Amino acid sequence: MQRSKPSRDMLRWWLPQALFALVFMAFIAVMVGMVEHNLSVRGMALDFGFLGSTARFPLSETIVPYSPSATFARALLAGLGNTVVLALVVIVLSTLLGVPLALARRSGHPLAGGVACSFIDAVRNTPLVVQLLFWYGVLTVGLPPPGKSLQPIPGIFLNDRGLYLTSFGITGTALPLLLVAVGGLVAVAVLAWRGRLHQASLVTLATVIAAAVLWVSLGLGVAPDVPHLDRYNFIGGWSFTPEFAAVVVGSVLYASGFVAEIIRAGIAAVPCGQWDACRAMGLSDRQSLRLVIVPQALRVMVPPMTSQFASILKNSTLALLVGYPDLNSVANTTMNHTGHALECVVLVAFVYLILAAAISLGMGLLERRSARWAR
Repeated sequence: MQRSKPSRDMLRWWLPQALFALVFMAFIAVMVGMVEHNLSVRGMALDFGFLGSTARFPLSETIVPYSPSATFARALLAGLGNTVVLALVVIVLSTLLGVPLALARRSGHPLAGGVACSFIDAVRNTPLVVQLLFWYGVLTVGLPPPGKSLQPIPGIFLNDRGLYLTSFGITGTALPLLLVAVGGLVAVAVLAWRGRLHQASLVTLATVIAAAVLWVSLGLGVAPDVPHLDRYNFIGGWSFTPEFAAVVVGSVLYASGFVAEIIRAGIAAVPCGQWDACRAMGLSDRQSLRLVIVPQALRVMVPPMTSQFASILKNSTLALLVGYPDLNSVANTTMNHTGHALECVVLVAFVYLILAAAISLGMGLLERRSARWAR
């Protein structure tokens, strides 16, 4: 009789889960059957063979090399590259902008606090779509044509076709220098992540010395590539289209409001006694934030920040409104050319699921690391 009670407890524990699993699998089977039936009625089948066909449509800008003679798979890969770059840029810039906004809102200064509060409330309560269209209109209508480009400083040109910056290239064989720099950065990052700051500083110094020796021994140099006006537009240097600039500016301003509130709430969650203890030890406010408050606040900030970074990734799909060729935009164009709408939707959903899972995994590692720092 004593063994029957654990058996009943196990049954009560596993039976509801098993029933839920059966219902879920039955639902999936019904949905798959309905999709197959509807496709067969229309004489269609789920087929990804179109990915090997020639795309025959251009993309205004890509990180991954692409031409209209490439395949649809290559076009989707180019769109994926644009999406990843856009999401990373927005995540980094919005975080950098959110920190001073959060500190300004917490400060007792009436002007700084009022400006930060007004900015945060304005961007958070305005739809992102409206902000993207606003900035796109400002960049395309409010700027002069290429022949009358604005030049705030030498080597930088701004017009309604985009922003053009002077680039610098290394002359000579720079592969050994690149390998040393990348290896040094990886080693420093690993050592810093493990808390070995003294060893990380030594590796940084060794990397700089090795790079300097290679630079002199290989006879490397730097050659600037200054943009210049051709027949219709500027060529050379680095260029950023108005579409990319509008998406970055609008998304960064929009996301920075949410990031600032997350950071402010995380700092406010730390008990006030921690501030008093820091002042009693003679620490300044900056030292208190860096050494005591922020490590404890990270435990509160990381979970909502993970959700915010995932939202930034998902909001990047709105880039198609201003013509930026992200993954969603390229997928829509592929649908129109091939008619394989379901396959494109499945691919896009799967890719965004993988990217969101990568963000969640990385932030989960940071959360576990912050729990160690706060001990």
